[in-house]
Amino acid sequence: MRPFPLRLIPIVSVALLGLALAACTTTSPAPPPEQAAPPVTPTLPPAFPPSAIVGRWGLAAYHVETDRQRTEAAALKACTQPYVITLGPTGGVMMHLADQATPSELRLKGAPGGKTYIGPADDPPGGQQDREVEQFDGRVMILRWIDPEVQGRYGTMVYVRCPAEGVKKPRRAAAKPKPKTKPKPKPAG
Repeated sequence: MRPFPLRLIPIVSVALLGLALAACTTTSPAPPPEQAAPPVTPTLPPAFPPSAIVGRWGLAAYHVETDRQRTEAAALKACTQPYVITLGPTGGVMMHLADQATPSELRLKGAPGGKTYIGPADDPPGGQQDREVEQFDGRVMILRWIDPEVQGRYGTMVYVRCPAEGVKKPRRAAAKPKPKTKPKPKPAG
């Protein structure tokens, strides 16, 4: 048996010491820092009850604010095929969510600053599936989607209350009739 060379002992000792020190200094990775939960907006009473928006509505949308008045007129014309909002089984309103073919029950949710949102009951006011009520006067309701991607596709929704069924829309005032001119007499001949 051949003896272990003495000059390798210091080299092996340094290598083992280095490995021992490396093992002591490594630690398990630190857990990622916890992200702060988004602040929860308290749900307050809405500015109006759900029954206030139940009914037949003409619906149109715009993407540019300057188109708003023209869109209101288009929404009134859409009363030939109205969008119908009914009360839901648990006190909400039956409306469509973005990209949904069937209506679901949504809640009116109040928020600080006098804001009102319409959206799923589980979400806090201003949730991604909500719409903010920008205007409601009983005759016109304007809703803006909270999700920017959905807002970009659908635009700002304008609902105009339709006249009661069987009642014709008010006609515009007729133009004044032109005065009838008398025919010129034929020259006697």
